[in-house]
Amino acid sequence: MATSVDTPSPTAAPESSRKRKAWLLGLLLLVILAAVGAWAWYSLVGRWHESTDDAYVNGNVVEITPLVSGTVTSIGADDGDLVHAGQVLLQFDPADSEVALQSAEARLARSVRQVRGLYSNVDSLKAQLQTRQAELRKAQQDFNRRKVLADSGAIAAEELSHARDDLSVAQAAVNSARQQLSTSSALVDDTVVSSHPEVMAAAADLRQAYLDHARTTLVAPVTGYVAKRTVQLGQRLQPGTATMAVIPLDQVWIDANFKETQLRDMRIGQPVQVSADLYGSEVKYSGTVDSLGAGTGSAFALLPAQNATGNWIKIVQRVPVRIHLSPDQLKEHPLRIGLSTVVEVDLHDQSGPALAQQPPQQASYTTQVYDRQLVEADHLIARLIHENSAPGKTAQR
Repeated sequence: MATSVDTPSPTAAPESSRKRKAWLLGLLLLVILAAVGAWAWYSLVGRWHESTDDAYVNGNVVEITPLVSGTVTSIGADDGDLVHAGQVLLQFDPADSEVALQSAEARLARSVRQVRGLYSNVDSLKAQLQTRQAELRKAQQDFNRRKVLADSGAIAAEELSHARDDLSVAQAAVNSARQQLSTSSALVDDTVVSSHPEVMAAAADLRQAYLDHARTTLVAPVTGYVAKRTVQLGQRLQPGTATMAVIPLDQVWIDANFKETQLRDMRIGQPVQVSADLYGSEVKYSGTVDSLGAGTGSAFALLPAQNATGNWIKIVQRVPVRIHLSPDQLKEHPLRIGLSTVVEVDLHDQSGPALAQQPPQQASYTTQVYDRQLVEADHLIARLIHENSAPGKTAQR
C-alpha cells in the first residue's frame, strides 16, 4: 500500500532565510539607532547634568544657652512653637541679680560723691595756699621793716630775730600748702566727674551687674521654630547649658554629597533643581550652587580613614556641595532639617569659580536683640552720675 509524504517546497527555505535576515537587519538598525540616540542624549543633555540622591536639608540650629547661672521660673515656648526674635524663652529667678544691681548702683553713687569731695578739696587747698601766700607777704614786709629799724638801732636785735622766725614759718606754711595742693590735684587732673577713674571703675561694675540682671531673661536671637527643649521649671542652670534650640526654617539649604568624579565641571552659581521626598516630584525647588566643600566627608569625620596603613581599597569619595534655595519657595513649601532630597545640577554655565575667590564682605548672620542692653545700662549710669554730681540734689529711683 503506497503512502504519500509532504515534501517542503523548494522556495520555502530561501523565503525563511530572507525573513531572518530582515529581522536581524532591523534589530541591528534598532541597536544602531539606540546607540546614536544614547550618544546624542549624553552629548546634548547627559554630560551637562549631574545628580545625586545623597542630599539632605540642613540649616542653622541656634542653641539657647544661659550666660549666667540661675533657677528657671518660666518657660516661654515649647517644641514646635514659632518664636520671633526678641521673644522671651526662659526667665530665671531675678532676686540675686536685682540685689547685685542695687549694690552696684549704690557704689557708683558713693564714688561720684567721693570724687566730688576730691574736687572740693582741691578748691579748699587753693584757698589755703592763697592765705598762706598772703601771710608770707605780710611776714616778709614785717621782716623788712624791722631790719631797717634794727640797722638804725630803733629796735632790739631780738625783735628782728622773731620777725625772721615768723618769715620762716610763713614760708614753710606756703611750701606745705603747695605740696598738699599738688598731691590733691594729681587725683583729679585732666578729668571731670564722669571720666574720673574711680567713677569709671564703679560704672563698669554697674554695667556688668546690669548685664547679669538682663541675662536672667533669655530671648530668641532669631525668628524660627523651637526644637530640642530639655530645660524644666525649677532647674538650676549653669552658663553654657543647652536648654533648647531655635531653627529658622526660612534659611535652610541643601547639602548634596556628590562623588568626586562628578565635580570636574561643577561651578559656583550653577542652577540646580531640587525635589524633596516630602512633596515628591510634583514640587521642584530652584536653587544655585552656593559653595563646594573644602574636603571630603571622610576627611572631616570623627575618625578619618587611615589609607597609609593596612590593606587599602580605593573608594570613590564624596564632597559636600551646598545648594542655596529660594526663600519664597521655602515659604510656600517649607522643609525640615534632615529631610531627603534629589539634586540635579545644570553644568552648562562654566563661568563661575570652583572655589570662592573673595572673603565675605559682611556677616552672614546677625542679630540685634542684644544691642539695647548696654545702651540701657549707659543711660542708667549717666542718670546716676548726674543725680549725684549736683550739690544738694537727692538721687531718686
